[in-house]
Amino acid sequence: MNIRPIFVFPLLSAIAFAAAGQVPVDQPATIRLDVNLVVINVSVLNKDGNAVSGLGKQAFQLFVDDAPRPINVFQGEDAPVTVGIVVDNSASMAPKRSEVIAASLAFARSSNPQDQMFVVHFSDHARFGLPPAKAFTDSIPELETALSHFAPGGTTALYDAMGMALSHFSRAAMNRKVLIMITDGGDNSSRAQLPDILRWAQTSGVAFYCIGLFDSADRNSNPRVLNELADLTGGKAFFPSDVQDTTKICMAIAREIRSQYTLGFAGAEDGKYHRIKVTAQEPGYSGLQVRARPGYFAAKP
Repeated sequence: MNIRPIFVFPLLSAIAFAAAGQVPVDQPATIRLDVNLVVINVSVLNKDGNAVSGLGKQAFQLFVDDAPRPINVFQGEDAPVTVGIVVDNSASMAPKRSEVIAASLAFARSSNPQDQMFVVHFSDHARFGLPPAKAFTDSIPELETALSHFAPGGTTALYDAMGMALSHFSRAAMNRKVLIMITDGGDNSSRAQLPDILRWAQTSGVAFYCIGLFDSADRNSNPRVLNELADLTGGKAFFPSDVQDTTKICMAIAREIRSQYTLGFAGAEDGKYHRIKVTAQEPGYSGLQVRARPGYFAAKP
């Protein structure tokens, strides 16, 4: 992510901070990085699609706008991460609620114990799952309470929920940030607009992992949006045909996050979008596949 402060769209800011403003800063101290440092999370897969661990810095090549760039920061797999879990609580999700809670908890139990998590629920409006005095948690019981706190009902304010979660990430002490989003439909009641959310996600450095539990008869479902969010941010979208597969998917996401590498490089200061490409080569491996976000917006001079 680009550490220099990013302009936040006024409407989204008003939506997100209306609730977030009640939450005091409750997080460990962190070392402030250079304002021009761009941090990216990188997944490396072998030809069978399995994560490859144990690679060193020398295995990676970084290109920005097709020009090679030095890697200034490198961290191996299983570094702690801040995770936002965004859960659709609209009326149509009622039959899937227990499976979604179980899947979210399975994700947490499979994650690094040092990860810091928070929950955003949404139906006709978005709200935090943790109590106002708690910004993040690493406690499974607290997370279970946060996930179970609201009953399904109402419409779907998906974009508002994403805006609230993206704003809350500004409180995170960790530079690695992931958003898990579970929904069965599109958006039919947000104040926020999709183009603004897409731009905010693209500039945030947050990787989106989206799980669409879509009913083929639901006219509000919009898989294109989930795919676009995942592609823009270096995450991944899933569309299981059976809601019971959600737990398996969440555990797979946790394993992928724990096997990722963190790369950092000196960013530009021209306010422009720059393309990123990362490759990996290691003796004993052939055809390594690398997934990372495709670019970043530079800080303005």
